[in-house]
Amino acid sequence: MSELLVERRGAVEIATLNRPERLNALNEGLVDELNAYFGGLADRPEVRVVILRGAGRGFCAGLDIQEDRSSGETPVLRTLRTQTSIGNIYRKMRACPQPVIALGQGAACGGGLSLLLASDVRYAAPSFRCNAAYIRIGLGGCDMASSYFLPRLVGASLASEMILTGRFIDAERALRVGLVSEIVEEEALLDRGLALADEMLATAPYGLRLSKQALNLNIDAPSLEAAMAIEDRQQVILSATEDHREALAAFLEKRAPDYRGR
Repeated sequence: MSELLVERRGAVEIATLNRPERLNALNEGLVDELNAYFGGLADRPEVRVVILRGAGRGFCAGLDIQEDRSSGETPVLRTLRTQTSIGNIYRKMRACPQPVIALGQGAACGGGLSLLLASDVRYAAPSFRCNAAYIRIGLGGCDMASSYFLPRLVGASLASEMILTGRFIDAERALRVGLVSEIVEEEALLDRGLALADEMLATAPYGLRLSKQALNLNIDAPSLEAAMAIEDRQQVILSATEDHREALAAFLEKRAPDYRGR
């Protein structure tokens, strides 16, 4: 059975980490499937939104440290390959044009936390708890883009607290600091994610894609002028589309727009 289950619902895909017996820990098989999936989304415009979740009682426990990774490589080369292959997942999640909605329940540790951080929107069940686990196993606390994502999402103080200790934060604190958007009962998580996806699907396809792109670029914009130049660029491009003309007509005619992705 695949270690990443993908279910299609119209223009939405639900990607489920499928190693519940290991709390969906990242082994080589799951890492390869995640890389292939997120790497292929750029060429699949028919998929407009992705929902990412974990099977069972936890979202993702991070690297599967019990997996046998022995090979003919030197330890340094083996570790570099593992670092690069897992890290590429987060790069591809940010690069794919589809918004990613993550649904977190139970534990999200280390690389599992980074799957949430690399998503665009995060909802959590009351059972949710997360940590940047790396420093607890004798490594540096900055790993798998945590030192990039966490300060931008929760601020420098809490990012330092998490990275320098490996301490867990629970769902309530994650909500207070803006790491997640909402706490939702576990049985309602998927419905809430699908409801948000439906709202995204009510927008013009290229408007949604370019909005994610602009948000990605502008989080690191060197100035207000640089950020606004990116905004101006996308508005000039989108104002020339058929979907923009359709949206204006639908607004004046008091009806829902019929977007064609053109």
